[in-house]
Amino acid sequence: MYTAVLVLHSWIRWVALAAGVGATMFAMRGSGPSGDNKLERWGMAFVSALDLQLLLGLLLYLALSPTMAEIRANFGASMKDPVARFWAVEHITSMLVAVVLAHVGRVLGRKAATPDSRRMKLFICFGIATALMLLAIPWPGMRAGRPLFRF
Repeated sequence: MYTAVLVLHSWIRWVALAAGVGATMFAMRGSGPSGDNKLERWGMAFVSALDLQLLLGLLLYLALSPTMAEIRANFGASMKDPVARFWAVEHITSMLVAVVLAHVGRVLGRKAATPDSRRMKLFICFGIATALMLLAIPWPGMRAGRPLFRF
């Protein structure tokens, strides 16, 4: 089960990243009612992909990952290891903030008084969320790097 969830988590990140970039771009350019419809669809895809990523990530973090079980068993010592600290604190914190920002952006967007205000709020929240995701992904070449595609 661990491997299946890990592979899903790895592949769905690409959906989440693509949706984040798409939602941010449509929020930035906004072009009338048809642009607003596309922005709504991209925003929903972004939030949905992030929610699925969060669910799979928490399943890995709390139950399935042998690496996380070892980190939790020796948490104090793990904080001295940059790779363990990345997984135990930095990755999960950044991703949680990204999920919260995407949800906050959608709520603020719904409550915005004007279409321009809506697009600006979505652009800021989606843009920061996408940037956080890009920073917290374990890219190959990083100390905690992982492959781009798992099979």
